[in-house]
Amino acid sequence: MSPNTNPVAEQQPRDSKSTYRQMVLISGTILAISYPLLALSTGVRAIYQMFSIGGTGPALSAVAALCYLTATIGFAKRAGWAWRLSLAVLGFETMMTLVIGTASFLYPDLIGRTVWRHFGADYGYFPLFQPIIGLIWLVWPETRRAYGLLGSDGFSKGGLPQVDP
Repeated sequence: MSPNTNPVAEQQPRDSKSTYRQMVLISGTILAISYPLLALSTGVRAIYQMFSIGGTGPALSAVAALCYLTATIGFAKRAGWAWRLSLAVLGFETMMTLVIGTASFLYPDLIGRTVWRHFGADYGYFPLFQPIIGLIWLVWPETRRAYGLLGSDGFSKGGLPQVDP
């Protein structure tokens, strides 16, 4: 490169599809790493709490760990049933985070210390935003294509058209 060349001016502007595609790829990597870690940490927490404090908190943490483990399996297996399973689990996980997170402010003694308490504050709010990222990643056309749910013509196996953001 000559000294008079401006490398910034030579760069091609990124189009929005390329930016969205990159965000989706990064989200998939985050999910592939974070879900197994969260499943392990939440499962160990639930076991520890079951033997030390009891109550509803450990049971709710065990349900959360099961959700995280199931979603991990769904992310790893590229099949239509795994995609549907992950979609259902992430929807349930999102709902539970919102319901238990709200209830933990209203009835703190009843809820106890669970992973969903205060919308996942003990876990850096990962339980709140992680399933939302997962849902976005699952419905993304490239992800649906990887799971065999979209054909190369952009239509789903059920005949519905692909929707690109």
